[in-house]
Amino acid sequence: MTEADNPAVGSRSAGRNGRAQPDHGAAPAHTPSFHEMWRDLLPIGRDAASGGYRRFAWTGADADCRAWFRAQAESRGLTYELDRNGNQWAWLGDPTAGDAVVTGSHLDSVPDGGAFDGPLGVVSSFAALDGLRARGARPTRPLAIVNFGDEEGARFGLACVGSRLAAGQLTPDKAARLRDADGVSLPQAMERAGYDPEAIGADPERLARIGAFVELHVEQGRALADTPQAVGIASSIWPHGRWRFDFHGEANHAGTTRLQDRRDPMLTYATTVLAARKKARLTGALATFGKVAVEPNGVNAIPSLVRGWLDSRAPDQTTLDLVIAEIEKAAVERGERDGVDVRVTRESFTPVVEFGHALRDELGRLLGGDVPVLGTGAGHDAGILSGDVPTAMLFVRNPTGVSHSPAETAAEDDCLAGVIALTDVLEGLACR
Repeated sequence: MTEADNPAVGSRSAGRNGRAQPDHGAAPAHTPSFHEMWRDLLPIGRDAASGGYRRFAWTGADADCRAWFRAQAESRGLTYELDRNGNQWAWLGDPTAGDAVVTGSHLDSVPDGGAFDGPLGVVSSFAALDGLRARGARPTRPLAIVNFGDEEGARFGLACVGSRLAAGQLTPDKAARLRDADGVSLPQAMERAGYDPEAIGADPERLARIGAFVELHVEQGRALADTPQAVGIASSIWPHGRWRFDFHGEANHAGTTRLQDRRDPMLTYATTVLAARKKARLTGALATFGKVAVEPNGVNAIPSLVRGWLDSRAPDQTTLDLVIAEIEKAAVERGERDGVDVRVTRESFTPVVEFGHALRDELGRLLGGDVPVLGTGAGHDAGILSGDVPTAMLFVRNPTGVSHSPAETAAEDDCLAGVIALTDVLEGLACR
C-alpha cells in the first residue's frame, strides 16, 4: 500500500496536536460542480473505438478514477480514507462516531460499459454534499461518500468484490483464488497497483459505524421511462448468480473429420444458449450467456473445450432454481447426443434482497409525492451490505433502458433531479 493511500496517513486536516480533526461542514471557497466533475471523469478509461469504458479493477484506468475520487474529497476538505479492501471513503464529520449516513456507488465498469452505471452515483453524492452546504444544513450525524472497488467484476469474474470482502461474504482465501483472463490473481493485481493484499478481509467495525447507506444509480431498465417521475425508489433486487458451463469434447481437424465422427463442444454450447433463452422465457426469468472461451480457438480446428458463462436472474429463488436446473438438464442431454461431457460450476450467487421497509418508507416521506417503488434485476453494493446495514436505493430515469453499453444515457435534467432527491434524503437523515 502506498503512503499516499494508507488509511493511517489519509488526508485529514491536522490540529495542533497532529491528530486528525473532523470537518463539521465549512464549505471551501470553490468546489467542482456536477458538470465539472462529470467532464473531468468522462474521458478516464474510455475506449476510442467502441466509445465504451474499460475501467477494470487495479488497472491504470482504475487508478485514475481513484485519484479523481481523492481529489474531490480533498477539494471539499473531507477526511479521506482507504479501507483494508481498497474501498475509498470521504468523510464529513468524525468517521469513528458511529450512526453515519453513507452514500456513493462505484467507478469501475463492465467491458465497454456506459458512462452512468456507477459514476452517476458517486458524482451525485459529491454534488449532494455541496447542495447540503449551500442550503446551510448542519449534519448531526457523520456523512460519508464511498467508492466501492471492483463492483462489476469485469476482471476477476466476481461482482461486488470490495463490498463482499467488507461484509465477510468473500473470504481472503477465496479472493486469493480469483484470476483474470491472463492468469493474474487478485492479490497480484493489488500488489502491482501498490496496495497490500494481506490486509483484505471482513470489516465489521467499519460497517457497525454505518447507520444508513443510500445508493443512487441510473435505472437499468425502463420502469421510469414512461412516467413523469425522474427518480424512483428500489424495493428489492432479484436473486442472481453466475454459472460456468464447461463443455469437453475432442479436438480434431475441421477439414477431414466427418460430421458423424465429431465430438464438437461448440455444438452443445450453441444448443445450450438457445435452450437458456427458451427456459428463461417460459419461467419468467432472465438468462444470458455473455462470455465464452474456446480451446484451442483455431478456425480450422474442432474445439476440445468450450467454456461459457451464464448470468441468470429471476423474481424469486424458486424460479431461479428452476431455470438453472432446466438449462443444465438441456445441456447434459444435448451433450450425451454429441459425445460431450458437461460440467456446471456456480461461481457466484446473491439471494433476493428486500430493502428494509423502514428506511425505504423514510425515503418516500422525505421525497414526498407519489414516488415510484420498483424492483430490479441488477445487483449493487447496496444489496451486498443490506445484511449488515440499513440500505436503500434511488434510481434515476433511463429513457432507453439500455445499460452495460456505450448507449447508456440519462437526461441532464433527470440527473440533476437525482442530485436534488439525494440532497433531500441526506438532509432528512443526517441533519435532523
